[in-house]
Amino acid sequence: MLNKKIAALLNDQINKELYSAYLYLDFANYYADEGLDGFAHWYEVQAQEERDHAFMIRRYLINNGIRVEFLAINKPDKVFESHIAPLEAGYEHEQYVTSLITAIYHEAFEQKDYKTMQFLDWFIKEQGEEETNAEDMIRKMKLFGNDAKGLYALNQELAGRVYAPSTTGPAM
Repeated sequence: MLNKKIAALLNDQINKELYSAYLYLDFANYYADEGLDGFAHWYEVQAQEERDHAFMIRRYLINNGIRVEFLAINKPDKVFESHIAPLEAGYEHEQYVTSLITAIYHEAFEQKDYKTMQFLDWFIKEQGEEETNAEDMIRKMKLFGNDAKGLYALNQELAGRVYAPSTTGPAM
């Protein structure tokens, strides 16, 4: 049986992951409104990945005898004034999610819950990738976003992202 505090942190993380999906769908809405369908698509795929993360954590809790309790998901409240603003907000959000995963890992370490630590190893690696991707998007927007042809090419590149459910997700 999982430690109650760790179970509560993981249950709360489900909510945070689902909020991330909402947030990224909101980013997709912004880009769709701006006529940047490639950017919109990229964030739609990102939202699917965040949803997958919530499902992985949910399954881990269920497999460990914990009843999952869903919490209310906040409405995204960001207003964007430029094409780079959602990318910067996304990077900040990924840093926040990394801090949440790290806090759960720290608690698992304190409780000597090696099973949960092993489960979270995948998420820690994933967050590293998420932050790198977010930084890369900002870098590309700064390089190409002020040039119409460059923005068009970047939009086309992002439209090619393919959703692929994780086949290497965490051990549950």
